[in-house]
Amino acid sequence: METYSRHIISELSGCNSDYLEDTDKIREIIINAAISANAEVREVAVHKFSPQGVSGVVVIAESHLSIHTWPEVGYAAIDIFTCGTTTKPQEACKYLAEQLEADEIYQTEIKRGIPGQNGRFFHQKANESRSVGGVSQPR
Repeated sequence: METYSRHIISELSGCNSDYLEDTDKIREIIINAAISANAEVREVAVHKFSPQGVSGVVVIAESHLSIHTWPEVGYAAIDIFTCGTTTKPQEACKYLAEQLEADEIYQTEIKRGIPGQNGRFFHQKANESRSVGGVSQPR
């Protein structure tokens, strides 16, 4: 059995703080990000913290997408984990960054569930990138 999963971890800096504090906006953005990745949305949960910040999770048939926000510093932490080959998690990342008006994106992609010997599985970093103002920077 070959397992193919991708886990993308993104740090979005310089985001629109008003959006990061708005639960309805976050809900809309994370659902549409999952759809843009060709994922099948199953469940959505969004929670607003006091005094600030929002966390949201979209459970997709292929795994999940999550966001945690810090409006006071314009920062959002994004995780997108997908299984199979039909989803496009990079599209979800791009959509999230655009919708949150991020100035800078730092992203790492990890291949997960790689079969090893004796029924063991491991993961491997696939790539790392940084984009400032929409322009990719060498890493």
